Parts: sequence; structure tokens; C-alpha cells
Amino acid sequence: MKLFSKKDNLMTEGSIAKKIILFAIPIFIGQLFQQLYNTVDSLIVGNLIGSSALADVSATGTLIFLVIGFFFGFSMGAGIVIAREIGAQNKENISKAVHTAVAMGLVFSAVITAVGVAFSPLMLRIMGTPQEVLPEAVLYLRIYFLGCSGLIMYNTFVGILQASGDSQHPLMYLITSSFLNVILDVVFIAVFKMGVDGAALATIISQFVSMLLSLRRLVKTDEMIRVSFKKIRFHKSTVKEIVHFGFPTAIQGSIIDLANILIQSYVNSFGKDAMAGVGAYSKLEGFAFLPVIAFSMAMSTYISQNLGAGKKDRVKKGMRFGLLSTAVSIEIIGVLVFILAPLLIEAFNSDPQVVEFGVTRARITSLFFFLLGFSNVTSAIMRGLGKPTAPMLTMLICWCAVRVIVFMTIGRVYHEFLLTCWIYPITWAMSSVVYLVLFRRYKKQGVY
Repeated sequence: MKLFSKKDNLMTEGSIAKKIILFAIPIFIGQLFQQLYNTVDSLIVGNLIGSSALADVSATGTLIFLVIGFFFGFSMGAGIVIAREIGAQNKENISKAVHTAVAMGLVFSAVITAVGVAFSPLMLRIMGTPQEVLPEAVLYLRIYFLGCSGLIMYNTFVGILQASGDSQHPLMYLITSSFLNVILDVVFIAVFKMGVDGAALATIISQFVSMLLSLRRLVKTDEMIRVSFKKIRFHKSTVKEIVHFGFPTAIQGSIIDLANILIQSYVNSFGKDAMAGVGAYSKLEGFAFLPVIAFSMAMSTYISQNLGAGKKDRVKKGMRFGLLSTAVSIEIIGVLVFILAPLLIEAFNSDPQVVEFGVTRARITSLFFFLLGFSNVTSAIMRGLGKPTAPMLTMLICWCAVRVIVFMTIGRVYHEFLLTCWIYPITWAMSSVVYLVLFRRYKKQGVY
């Protein structure tokens, strides 16, 4: 069995900019397709069913990210461990990390499915979801959780592929599932006249297809990342490493999502138009965030492989390139969102009140996207450097504690929609300052 059949996938040699960009581009395109098929749900639901249905779908988003996102942190931790072993060319440890990651994915799939289905109504009520949209929101959420194992295992398998430097195959799988999702949306909603349950079914079926394609690739490859069903088990030493990198990342993601649930609850208090408008904007922000996702994944793999290979000089140069590229690309998108906000929000729902809420949120946050990009990519870099606790604590304080305190104090006496908008750029700026200080400290300590 080969270590790797394509040395071009390794990021420890060759042009730094070229390696990072060629790895990031397929991720960007893949995430673009994923956003497209998520957006198709909202476009079809908002236009063919109505703003109430769009509010149903929007109300579930933060909960889905909270519950499933906790596992994604462990998935990222597994990717860092695998990438480091690849950089060190350690065949045995690569195999252990791969099969431990798959085992963890299976366990999390079972737990999250059971918890999500059982507690969907309770979670939505805690968020203050209006009674008028609660039944359909519960239906959508329960169907989604019933099929969430497809999404969890897909991310597990893709994380393994990307840790090896392969971002091309995940792209092909996402494109396939994206087209399938569009077709199923039309069939279930436009043809069979289903409601939000049709949108949920279309999404989970597409996710299972992409998961099976990724699994097929890992089972049939002749490289050391090959998955053998007989070898799927927990390896104690590898579990410790994955927990070291993954637990802080999982906590970080959950903390952010908890804060977002609080903000969503505050948004819910302004009614279904605000919920629909913010939901529409969130889809736009998802597109704007694509360069950040792409460069974050690229930097995490790049730094992990090069640290595993002991090449700190390449780590420094790659960090500078990744940070600059991210900030510039997302700020350009932010300017476009600011200019085109009315047209873009209206595409989801033409109700004037819905458009007003969405445009307000877009024009306050979009010009500060460079801060969002810097904070997220810096967080990925620090995980790659073996410092996963620092970004967790930074996000805990800046993106969670500060937001909670603001809404528990100012929010009670100043009940204004604008507060839900300005809280984001303010906390993005705070985390960016903290990360700059940490970077200087780590440089002095010789971490990179």
C-alpha cells in the first residue's frame, strides 16, 4: 500500500502560494455549491410556500449548527492529527488516526440523531420561536436530524481526504449532491406540493449521496488513508490527540452557536418578518464567508503538514499569505453585498418588511467582513500550530460572553433590531485585537 500516489497533494514542498491556492479553490467551489443548494431551499420555500415557511426554516438554522457543529470540531481535530502524521510520513499512525476518526463519527451520528429528534420542540421553544411557525419548524428540524448522520459522516470522510491534501474529490461529490438537491427540491415542493418537509428531505438525501461517494473513494484508494471496515476502532493514543485538538474547537463552535441562538431569540421577538429577513441575509453571509472557509481549511492542513515535517520557515510564509488573501477576498465581497443588498434580499422574499430587516443587517455588517475573515483564519492557524485552546478562550470571551452580557443588560432596556446587527462587527474587532497580541507572543516563544 502506498503512502500517497500523488506527491502533488503534499503541501510540504513547492510554491507556497500555489499549494495554498490550488488546495483552497476546490474547497471554495465546493462550498459554493453547498451554499447554492442550501439557498435553493430558502428561495423555493420563500417564493413557493411563503414568508412563514421561510421563517420556519430560518428558525432551525442556529440549532442545527449548534448540535451538529459540536462534532465538526472533533472532525477538524482529527484532520489536524492526520495531516501532521502525513507530514511526518508515519504510516501506522496515519491509519490509526483515520479509523479512529471514522469510529468517532459513527458514535456522534447516533447520539446527535437521538438527541436532535427527541428535543427539537423543547429547543425551539427555549429559543422563543413564535407559536405560528413552531409546528412546521419542529417538523423540518426533526427530519433534518433523522438524516444528520449523512452530513456528519460526509464531513468525517472529507476531512480525511483534505488532510491528505486532496480537495478535488470532495468538490466533485459536492457538485453532484448540489444538482441532486435542486432536482429534489423542485420535485418535492413544486411538483408534489410538499412543504418544509420536502425541503428537509431533499437536503438529507443529497447529503447521504455525497457521503457515500466520499466513502467509496476512501475504501477503494490504495493510499494509507484507505478505510477498512475491519480496522474501525478507537485507538487510545489517537483519541487523546484528537480530543486535544478537537475538543477546544468543538467547544468554540458550540459557544459561538449558543451566542447566536441568544441573538436569534432576540430577533424572534421582532416577529416573523425579522426572522425571514435575517434568515435571507444569513444565506448571503454564507456565500460571503466562502473564501474564509476555503483558506481556513487550507491553512489548517498546510500548517499541520509543514509542522509535522519540521518546516517552520514555510509555516511563517504561508501564514502571511493566507491571512492577506482571506482579508482582501472577503472584503471585496463585503462591498458587493453592501451595494447589492436590496436586490439580493428581495430574491428570497419580496415582502417590504422582510427586505427592510435583511438590508439593515447586511449594510451594517458587510463592510466589516475583513475582521470576520481575519478572526476565523487566525483561529484555524492557531489550531494548526498546536494551540487550540487560545482561539477557544478568545471566542468564549469576545463572541459569547460579550454578546450575552450585552443582550442581558443593554438589550433589556434598548429593545432595538439594530443591536442584533452591530453586535457582530464589534465582537469581530475585539477578537481580531486579541489574535494580534497572541501572534506576537507566539512568535517570541518560537512557536512559529
